[in-house]
Amino acid sequence: MNVLPIRTPSALVPVAMSLAALALVLGHAAIFGLVHEADEGTAAHIFQLLMVAQVPVVAFFAAKWLLRLSKQALRVLVLRACLGLVAIVAAYWLT
Repeated sequence: MNVLPIRTPSALVPVAMSLAALALVLGHAAIFGLVHEADEGTAAHIFQLLMVAQVPVVAFFAAKWLLRLSKQALRVLVLRACLGLVAIVAAYWLT
């Protein structure tokens, strides 16, 4: 069976988590506006948890797939890194 790395849960879960973090930031900004709060709210904590929880899943993916299919796995890791960076930049600019 020839499985592509992008179709594995260890690749899809971090991508989905990055997209969820981005949606959370954009949704919070759309609902509450660009208000600078004195204390972090629930949305900020959920964002942080979504971003940090990706680390072990990405590490597992890299350990499993980089030696098998390095070119395809590297593409998945670059996609994940770009999505994570977009979510972090959006959180920085919108809060």
